[in-house]
Amino acid sequence: MTAIPQGRARRTVVVGAMCALVVTGTGLTGCSEDPDAGTNGVGKLSAAQIQSKTRAAAGSAHALRLSGNVVTSGRTYRLDMRLNSEGGSGSVTAEGTTFQLLRIGEELYLKAGADFWTQADGKGEDSDAAADKLDGKYVKVPSGDPAYKKFSGFTDKDVLLDGLLTLHGSLDTDGHHEQAGTRTIRITGDKGDGGTLDVSLEGQPYPLRLARAGGAGTLTFSAWGKNFPLTEPKKDETVDYGKQLPPS
Repeated sequence: MTAIPQGRARRTVVVGAMCALVVTGTGLTGCSEDPDAGTNGVGKLSAAQIQSKTRAAAGSAHALRLSGNVVTSGRTYRLDMRLNSEGGSGSVTAEGTTFQLLRIGEELYLKAGADFWTQADGKGEDSDAAADKLDGKYVKVPSGDPAYKKFSGFTDKDVLLDGLLTLHGSLDTDGHHEQAGTRTIRITGDKGDGGTLDVSLEGQPYPLRLARAGGAGTLTFSAWGKNFPLTEPKKDETVDYGKQLPPS
């Protein structure tokens, strides 16, 4: 057997280590001839085809987790929601105040601390008393209340995904990337001005990260297809506020 010169062996080890670093550290496959080798193949498609496939994959999934920021109507909402075909649950933070949302079918509940209800209902002794009553309780939101339409969308998988998974302007691909250890292909609208979307190259082509157009927030998607139970609050944890909630 012919011995490999020591210098050449050392260079081989170094090159191999560099390739491993590139693949595991950034998700890029610069040392591979085909960056789509071993993937689901969507990286070879056009941006429009990728968007179509990722929307279809997202729509067919029974559940997911969504987290990040959404800017709408001049307000920034921090979301951490789990969603499925029956509803959703999780937390929303807006203007420094955090509240919990829970929707099961058509029933929507909002749970928050006394500070949230004091801010919503105004000032005064009556307001403080009402806030204390609602503190830490699940408040059933009347279906005809403006808050129902405003907040139920955060718990509706189809509504959220339909509104979010659309890039604006001309579509293009923007190379191979990585999101939370998963290889992705990135597509953009108007070179990024219309938003960017990272799509999984492993398994189903689920969307994994979205940067919305115009700086309107960044969201990550995970736990695709991992269902979870939605449990109705106990009666002693629930308060019926009445026909209409205070404005928020």
